[in-house]
Amino acid sequence: MGLIPKSQSPLIGVDISSTAVKLLQLSRSGNRYRVEHYAVEPLPPNAVVEKNIVEVEAVGEAIRRAVTRSGTKAKAAAAAVAGAAVITKVIPMPADLDEDDLEAQVEFEAVNHIPYPIEEVNLDFEVLGPMPNNPDTVQVLLAASRSENVELRQSALELGGLTAKVMDVEAFAVENAFALIADDLPGGRNGVVALIDIGATMTTLNVLRGGRSLYSREQLFGGKQLTDEVMRRYGLTYEEAGQAKRQGGLPETYEFEVLEPFKEAAVQQVSRLLQFFYAGSEFNRVDQIVLAGGCASIFGLPEMVEEQLGVPTQVANPLAQMTLGPRVQAHALAQDAPALMIATGLALRSFD
Repeated sequence: MGLIPKSQSPLIGVDISSTAVKLLQLSRSGNRYRVEHYAVEPLPPNAVVEKNIVEVEAVGEAIRRAVTRSGTKAKAAAAAVAGAAVITKVIPMPADLDEDDLEAQVEFEAVNHIPYPIEEVNLDFEVLGPMPNNPDTVQVLLAASRSENVELRQSALELGGLTAKVMDVEAFAVENAFALIADDLPGGRNGVVALIDIGATMTTLNVLRGGRSLYSREQLFGGKQLTDEVMRRYGLTYEEAGQAKRQGGLPETYEFEVLEPFKEAAVQQVSRLLQFFYAGSEFNRVDQIVLAGGCASIFGLPEMVEEQLGVPTQVANPLAQMTLGPRVQAHALAQDAPALMIATGLALRSFD
Protein backbone atom coordinates (compact mmCIF):
# COMPACT_ATOMS: atom_id res chain seq x y z
CA MET A 1 0.00 0.00 0.00
CA GLY A 2 1.46 3.36 -0.99
CA LEU A 3 1.43 6.44 1.15
CA ILE A 4 -0.63 8.58 -1.23
CA PRO A 5 -2.87 6.36 -3.35
CA LYS A 6 -6.21 7.30 -4.86
CA SER A 7 -9.40 6.17 -3.18
CA GLN A 8 -13.01 5.13 -3.65
CA SER A 9 -15.70 6.92 -1.66
CA PRO A 10 -16.78 7.32 1.04
CA LEU A 11 -13.71 7.40 3.24
CA ILE A 12 -13.67 8.11 6.96
CA GLY A 13 -10.78 10.34 7.98
CA VAL A 14 -9.23 8.93 11.16
CA ASP A 15 -6.68 11.11 12.95
CA ILE A 16 -4.85 9.22 15.71
CA SER A 17 -3.25 11.81 17.99
CA SER A 18 -1.56 11.44 21.39
CA THR A 19 -4.74 11.88 23.40
CA ALA A 20 -7.69 11.12 21.12
CA VAL A 21 -8.99 9.45 18.00
CA LYS A 22 -10.79 11.96 15.75
CA LEU A 23 -13.07 10.62 13.09
CA LEU A 24 -14.78 12.56 10.28
CA GLN A 25 -16.83 11.61 7.22
CA LEU A 26 -17.84 14.14 4.56
CA SER A 27 -20.12 14.06 1.56
CA ARG A 28 -20.13 16.47 -1.37
CA SER A 29 -22.72 17.80 -3.75
CA GLY A 30 -21.48 20.20 -6.39
CA ASN A 31 -18.72 22.11 -4.64
CA ARG A 32 -20.40 22.06 -1.22
CA TYR A 33 -19.30 19.71 1.52
CA ARG A 34 -21.42 18.30 4.29
CA VAL A 35 -20.29 16.80 7.59
CA GLU A 36 -22.13 13.46 7.76
CA HIS A 37 -20.49 11.84 10.79
CA TYR A 38 -17.90 12.79 13.33
CA ALA A 39 -16.65 11.75 16.77
CA VAL A 40 -13.75 12.48 19.10
CA GLU A 41 -12.89 9.63 21.44
CA PRO A 42 -10.25 10.06 24.18
CA LEU A 43 -7.35 7.62 24.41
CA PRO A 44 -5.92 6.23 27.65
CA PRO A 45 -2.70 7.99 28.74
CA ASN A 46 0.39 6.72 26.88
CA ALA A 47 -1.50 4.55 24.36
CA VAL A 48 0.09 6.86 21.77
CA VAL A 49 3.37 8.57 22.67
CA GLU A 50 4.63 11.40 20.46
CA LYS A 51 2.40 10.12 17.66
CA ASN A 52 3.76 6.56 17.85
CA ILE A 53 1.19 3.88 18.66
CA VAL A 54 2.32 1.99 21.77
CA GLU A 55 -0.87 0.10 22.69
CA VAL A 56 -2.55 -0.92 19.46
CA GLU A 57 -5.51 -2.64 21.22
CA ALA A 58 -6.36 0.50 23.20
CA VAL A 59 -6.27 2.58 20.02
CA GLY A 60 -8.40 0.00 18.18
CA GLU A 61 -10.97 0.08 20.99
CA ALA A 62 -11.14 3.89 20.86
CA ILE A 63 -11.64 3.75 17.07
CA ARG A 64 -14.47 1.22 17.55
CA ARG A 65 -16.16 3.51 20.12
CA ALA A 66 -15.73 6.54 17.83
CA VAL A 67 -17.25 4.64 14.89
CA THR A 68 -20.25 3.61 17.02
CA ARG A 69 -20.74 7.10 18.41
CA SER A 70 -20.48 8.77 15.02
CA GLY A 71 -23.14 6.49 13.54
CA THR A 72 -21.20 5.95 10.30
CA LYS A 73 -21.77 2.78 8.29
CA ALA A 74 -18.70 3.31 6.12
CA LYS A 75 -15.82 0.87 6.55
CA ALA A 76 -13.06 2.39 4.41
CA ALA A 77 -10.68 4.71 6.24
CA ALA A 78 -7.88 7.15 5.53
CA ALA A 79 -5.26 7.60 8.26
CA ALA A 80 -1.89 9.35 8.36
CA VAL A 81 1.61 8.83 9.63
CA ALA A 82 3.20 11.70 11.52
CA GLY A 83 5.87 14.12 10.41
CA ALA A 84 8.81 12.65 12.32
CA ALA A 85 8.02 9.13 11.01
CA VAL A 86 8.00 10.27 7.38
CA ILE A 87 10.74 11.26 4.99
CA THR A 88 9.69 13.46 2.09
CA LYS A 89 12.00 14.67 -0.66
CA VAL A 90 11.39 16.41 -3.96
CA ILE A 91 13.62 14.78 -6.60
CA PRO A 92 14.08 15.64 -10.29
CA MET A 93 13.21 12.96 -12.88
CA PRO A 94 13.25 12.84 -16.69
CA ALA A 95 9.90 14.05 -18.02
CA ASP A 96 9.63 11.42 -20.76
CA LEU A 97 9.35 8.33 -18.51
CA ASP A 98 6.09 6.37 -18.56
CA GLU A 99 4.52 5.40 -15.23
CA ASP A 100 6.22 2.00 -14.87
CA ASP A 101 9.66 3.36 -15.73
CA LEU A 102 9.09 6.30 -13.41
CA GLU A 103 8.16 3.95 -10.57
CA ALA A 104 11.27 1.83 -11.10
CA GLN A 105 13.46 4.94 -11.29
CA VAL A 106 11.92 6.43 -8.11
CA GLU A 107 12.55 3.18 -6.21
CA PHE A 108 16.12 3.14 -7.50
CA GLU A 109 16.66 6.78 -6.45
CA ALA A 110 14.90 6.34 -3.10
CA VAL A 111 17.79 4.23 -1.79
CA ASN A 112 19.93 7.39 -1.78
CA HIS A 113 17.41 9.39 0.24
CA ILE A 114 16.15 6.93 2.84
CA PRO A 115 18.27 5.95 5.85
CA TYR A 116 16.55 2.55 6.28
CA PRO A 117 16.77 -0.68 4.28
CA ILE A 118 14.35 -0.24 1.37
CA GLU A 119 12.49 -3.47 2.22
CA GLU A 120 11.54 -1.95 5.61
CA VAL A 121 9.74 1.07 4.16
CA ASN A 122 6.46 1.88 2.41
CA LEU A 123 7.00 4.47 -0.24
CA ASP A 124 4.94 6.39 -2.71
CA PHE A 125 5.46 9.29 -5.07
CA GLU A 126 3.52 12.00 -6.82
CA VAL A 127 4.54 14.03 -9.87
CA LEU A 128 4.27 17.71 -8.89
CA GLY A 129 4.90 19.14 -12.35
CA PRO A 130 7.76 20.37 -14.56
CA MET A 131 10.95 21.73 -13.02
CA PRO A 132 11.06 25.53 -13.31
CA ASN A 133 13.39 26.47 -16.21
CA ASN A 134 13.79 22.86 -17.32
CA PRO A 135 10.94 21.38 -19.37
CA ASP A 136 12.78 18.02 -19.79
CA THR A 137 12.58 17.32 -16.05
CA VAL A 138 9.68 16.89 -13.63
CA GLN A 139 9.61 17.36 -9.87
CA VAL A 140 8.60 14.19 -8.08
CA LEU A 141 7.56 14.18 -4.43
CA LEU A 142 8.85 11.05 -2.72
CA ALA A 143 7.25 10.05 0.59
CA ALA A 144 8.48 7.13 2.67
CA SER A 145 7.72 5.76 6.11
CA ARG A 146 8.97 2.76 8.08
CA SER A 147 6.57 -0.10 7.34
CA GLU A 148 5.93 -0.64 11.05
CA ASN A 149 4.45 2.88 11.37
CA VAL A 150 2.04 2.12 8.56
CA GLU A 151 1.25 -1.40 9.80
CA LEU A 152 0.47 -0.29 13.38
CA ARG A 153 -2.06 2.21 12.05
CA GLN A 154 -3.56 -0.41 9.74
CA SER A 155 -3.88 -2.85 12.67
CA ALA A 156 -5.52 -0.25 14.93
CA LEU A 157 -8.06 0.57 12.20
CA GLU A 158 -8.81 -3.13 11.67
CA LEU A 159 -9.32 -3.65 15.42
CA GLY A 160 -11.76 -0.74 15.25
CA GLY A 161 -13.72 -2.42 12.44
CA LEU A 162 -12.32 -0.29 9.58
CA THR A 163 -10.09 -1.01 6.58
CA ALA A 164 -7.19 1.28 5.73
CA LYS A 165 -7.62 2.34 2.10
CA VAL A 166 -5.34 5.39 2.20
CA MET A 167 -2.27 6.01 4.33
CA ASP A 168 -1.40 9.68 4.05
CA VAL A 169 1.17 11.95 5.67
CA GLU A 170 -0.10 14.36 8.34
CA ALA A 171 1.54 17.39 6.72
CA PHE A 172 -0.18 16.60 3.38
CA ALA A 173 -3.53 16.11 5.13
CA VAL A 174 -3.12 19.53 6.75
CA GLU A 175 -2.29 21.04 3.35
CA ASN A 176 -5.47 19.46 1.98
CA ALA A 177 -7.62 20.92 4.77
CA PHE A 178 -5.87 24.28 4.52
CA ALA A 179 -7.28 24.70 1.01
CA LEU A 180 -10.73 25.05 2.64
CA ILE A 181 -9.70 28.07 4.71
CA ALA A 182 -7.08 29.70 2.47
CA ASP A 183 -9.49 31.89 0.49
CA ASP A 184 -10.94 33.40 3.67
CA LEU A 185 -7.55 34.65 4.84
CA PRO A 186 -6.73 38.34 4.30
CA GLY A 187 -3.77 37.53 2.00
CA GLY A 188 -5.73 34.78 0.22
CA ARG A 189 -3.78 31.78 -1.00
CA ASN A 190 -0.62 33.63 -1.91
CA GLY A 191 0.31 34.99 1.48
CA VAL A 192 2.91 33.27 3.66
CA VAL A 193 0.83 31.56 6.33
CA ALA A 194 2.10 29.95 9.54
CA LEU A 195 -0.32 27.20 10.51
CA ILE A 196 0.44 26.26 14.10
CA ASP A 197 -1.20 23.18 15.54
CA ILE A 198 -0.98 23.10 19.33
CA GLY A 199 -1.97 19.56 20.24
CA ALA A 200 -1.74 17.65 23.50
CA THR A 201 1.98 16.94 23.48
CA MET A 202 3.26 18.36 20.19
CA THR A 203 3.18 21.78 18.60
CA THR A 204 3.65 21.66 14.83
CA LEU A 205 4.44 24.57 12.55
CA ASN A 206 3.56 24.30 8.85
CA VAL A 207 4.44 27.32 6.74
CA LEU A 208 2.41 27.46 3.54
CA ARG A 209 2.59 29.70 0.50
CA GLY A 210 0.21 29.36 -2.41
CA GLY A 211 -1.30 26.42 -0.54
CA ARG A 212 1.94 24.37 -0.63
CA SER A 213 4.02 23.55 2.40
CA LEU A 214 7.36 25.38 2.51
CA TYR A 215 8.57 24.29 5.91
CA SER A 216 7.50 22.19 8.84
CA ARG A 217 8.86 21.62 12.31
CA GLU A 218 7.50 20.14 15.51
CA GLN A 219 8.46 20.53 19.13
CA LEU A 220 7.33 19.03 22.41
CA PHE A 221 4.77 21.35 23.95
CA GLY A 222 1.04 21.07 24.30
CA GLY A 223 -2.18 21.10 26.26
CA LYS A 224 -1.13 18.13 28.36
CA GLN A 225 1.16 20.52 30.26
CA LEU A 226 -1.91 22.54 31.21
CA THR A 227 -3.80 19.37 32.21
CA ASP A 228 -0.84 18.19 34.32
CA GLU A 229 -0.67 21.55 36.10
CA VAL A 230 -4.43 21.45 36.81
CA MET A 231 -4.04 17.90 38.20
CA ARG A 232 -1.09 18.91 40.38
CA ARG A 233 -2.56 22.11 41.72
CA TYR A 234 -6.13 21.00 42.38
CA GLY A 235 -5.58 17.31 43.17
CA LEU A 236 -7.65 16.00 40.25
CA THR A 237 -7.31 12.86 38.14
CA TYR A 238 -6.27 13.09 34.48
CA GLU A 239 -9.89 12.68 33.32
CA GLU A 240 -11.25 15.22 35.84
CA ALA A 241 -8.60 17.76 34.90
CA GLY A 242 -9.35 17.37 31.18
CA GLN A 243 -13.04 17.81 31.83
CA ALA A 244 -12.55 20.83 34.12
CA LYS A 245 -10.41 22.50 31.45
CA ARG A 246 -13.21 22.17 28.91
CA GLN A 247 -16.30 22.67 31.06
CA GLY A 248 -15.08 24.99 33.83
CA GLY A 249 -15.70 24.52 37.54
CA LEU A 250 -12.15 25.32 38.66
CA PRO A 251 -11.37 27.88 41.42
CA GLU A 252 -11.37 31.56 40.41
CA THR A 253 -7.60 31.69 40.79
CA TYR A 254 -7.23 29.22 37.88
CA GLU A 255 -7.31 31.90 35.17
CA PHE A 256 -4.58 33.97 36.75
CA GLU A 257 -2.38 31.29 38.34
CA VAL A 258 -2.53 28.51 35.75
CA LEU A 259 -4.12 29.53 32.45
CA GLU A 260 -2.30 32.86 31.91
CA PRO A 261 1.19 31.36 32.41
CA PHE A 262 0.27 28.52 30.03
CA LYS A 263 -0.89 31.02 27.39
CA GLU A 264 2.37 32.98 27.82
CA ALA A 265 4.32 29.73 27.36
CA ALA A 266 2.29 28.91 24.22
CA VAL A 267 3.08 32.33 22.71
CA GLN A 268 6.79 31.75 23.42
CA GLN A 269 6.63 28.38 21.65
CA VAL A 270 4.96 29.94 18.61
CA SER A 271 7.60 32.66 18.57
CA ARG A 272 10.42 30.10 18.82
CA LEU A 273 9.06 27.99 15.98
CA LEU A 274 8.82 31.06 13.77
CA GLN A 275 12.41 32.07 14.66
CA PHE A 276 13.62 28.64 13.48
CA PHE A 277 11.75 29.18 10.20
CA TYR A 278 13.18 32.68 9.69
CA ALA A 279 16.71 31.50 10.49
CA GLY A 280 16.53 28.71 7.91
CA SER A 281 14.76 30.51 5.05
CA GLU A 282 14.79 33.73 3.07
CA PHE A 283 11.71 34.97 4.94
CA ASN A 284 11.77 37.25 7.95
CA ARG A 285 8.03 37.50 8.54
CA VAL A 286 4.75 35.72 7.87
CA ASP A 287 1.54 37.43 6.71
CA GLN A 288 -0.84 35.41 8.85
CA ILE A 289 -0.86 33.00 11.77
CA VAL A 290 -3.58 30.35 11.89
CA LEU A 291 -3.91 28.41 15.16
CA ALA A 292 -5.20 24.84 15.09
CA GLY A 293 -5.34 21.91 17.49
CA GLY A 294 -7.06 21.44 20.80
CA CYS A 295 -5.41 24.47 22.42
CA ALA A 296 -6.33 26.92 19.63
CA SER A 297 -9.72 27.56 21.22
CA ILE A 298 -8.30 28.65 24.59
CA PHE A 299 -10.02 31.93 25.32
CA GLY A 300 -7.78 34.89 24.53
CA LEU A 301 -4.86 32.92 23.07
CA PRO A 302 -5.20 34.13 19.43
CA GLU A 303 -5.40 37.75 20.64
CA MET A 304 -2.30 37.27 22.81
CA VAL A 305 -0.33 35.76 19.89
CA GLU A 306 -1.38 38.63 17.61
CA GLU A 307 -0.53 41.29 20.16
CA GLN A 308 2.88 39.93 21.15
CA LEU A 309 4.08 38.82 17.70
CA GLY A 310 2.46 41.60 15.65
CA VAL A 311 0.99 39.19 13.09
CA PRO A 312 -2.78 38.86 12.36
CA THR A 313 -3.91 35.63 14.04
CA GLN A 314 -7.06 33.56 13.75
CA VAL A 315 -8.33 30.11 14.69
CA ALA A 316 -8.66 27.44 11.99
CA ASN A 317 -12.11 26.12 11.23
CA PRO A 318 -11.90 23.88 8.15
CA LEU A 319 -15.61 23.02 8.49
CA ALA A 320 -16.91 26.60 8.66
CA GLN A 321 -18.52 26.57 5.18
CA MET A 322 -19.98 23.06 5.47
CA THR A 323 -23.56 22.02 6.12
CA LEU A 324 -24.22 19.43 8.81
CA GLY A 325 -25.89 16.03 8.56
CA PRO A 326 -28.73 15.16 10.97
CA ARG A 327 -26.45 13.22 13.35
CA VAL A 328 -24.00 16.06 13.88
CA GLN A 329 -24.33 18.43 16.85
CA ALA A 330 -23.35 21.92 15.73
CA HIS A 331 -22.16 23.15 19.13
CA ALA A 332 -19.86 20.18 19.78
CA LEU A 333 -18.48 20.32 16.24
CA ALA A 334 -17.72 24.05 16.50
CA GLN A 335 -15.71 23.38 19.68
CA ASP A 336 -13.75 20.53 18.13
CA ALA A 337 -13.27 22.04 14.65
CA PRO A 338 -9.79 23.59 15.21
CA ALA A 339 -8.53 20.13 16.24
CA LEU A 340 -9.98 18.46 13.13
CA MET A 341 -7.56 19.77 10.46
CA ILE A 342 -5.87 16.39 9.90
CA ALA A 343 -9.15 14.45 10.06
CA THR A 344 -10.66 16.89 7.53
CA GLY A 345 -7.70 16.57 5.17
CA LEU A 346 -8.02 12.78 5.35
CA ALA A 347 -11.80 12.80 4.82
CA LEU A 348 -11.27 14.95 1.70
CA ARG A 349 -9.35 12.04 0.16
CA SER A 350 -12.78 10.61 -0.71
CA PHE A 351 -13.00 13.16 -3.51
CA ASP A 352 -9.53 12.82 -5.07
